[in-house]
Formats: sequence, structure tokens, C-alpha cells
Amino acid sequence: MAVAAKASQAAAGGELQKIEALLGGARILSRRLTNALDAHELLLHGLPASALDHLVGNLVFIGKNESLEKAVGMSLRTWQRRKETPSKPLSLEQSGRTWKFAEILAKATDIFGSQAEAEQWLERPAVGLDQRRPIDLLGTPAGVELVEDHLDRLEYGVYA
Repeated sequence: MAVAAKASQAAAGGELQKIEALLGGARILSRRLTNALDAHELLLHGLPASALDHLVGNLVFIGKNESLEKAVGMSLRTWQRRKETPSKPLSLEQSGRTWKFAEILAKATDIFGSQAEAEQWLERPAVGLDQRRPIDLLGTPAGVELVEDHLDRLEYGVYA
């Protein structure tokens, strides 16, 4: 039992490092994330706006358009204004949605094998989501749950 718990913890740590990397790593976040409580504290104080800039700047397929607005809950204009004050932290809601988008992108990248494929999947209608685009569902907690459940099903081969 202890071995399974350690393996699960190691897998969770790996996910955390992937999310951290998508947000710019320790250089931008000003700390290393070693566990979920570190992430909680970071989000509670607000992600630096530069973490969102890093995430958006490294997107391969998803453009800075309405898709991004749905994913992180910030209009393109607001994002452009935020770039002018990169040290000012995002709000708690913006931080949480940015984190969740990075988390979903990291998981989809693992499943599809590349970030480009993961982003394309987010933009395409999905049979398991009633032909809705996963990125369009990220605007609500219920939609996020649907996307995460769908990714879990894909990972375990329920939807081929």
C-alpha cells in the first residue's frame, strides 16, 4: 500500500512540475512548487501576470482570441492591459482559471503526445462531449469537470 501511495505522489509531483513549467517555472513564479499546498499558496496570493504571458506566449495552436478568453476568463484587451503591469498579480479567479487551463493542457499533452496535438484537441468538437469543443467548456466548473472526465476516459481507452 505504501508503494502505491508513493507512486501516486510521484505522479502528482510530475504533473505539478509540468504545470509549473507551462507557467514559466520557478523563475517567473518566484518559487519551486513541491506539493499541492505550495500551489494553493501561490494561487491564493495570485499568479504573476507574467505567468499568464508565458503560458499564452508558448501556445502552439491556440491563438489569442475568444478561445483564450473562454479558457482563462480574461478578454484579449484585459490581457493586453495586464501585460503593462507584469508584476501585479492576477486575481484569485484569474489565477485559478489560468492554473486549471495549464493543468488541462499538461494532461492533454501527456495523452496526445505533444502540446500542439493537445491544443488542437482542445479546439476540435469532441464526440464524447456532445460535439462541443473542450476549450468552450472551460468557462464553468461543471464544464471543466466534463473536460477532465473526458480526458480520463481517453487516457484509459474508453473513447478511442
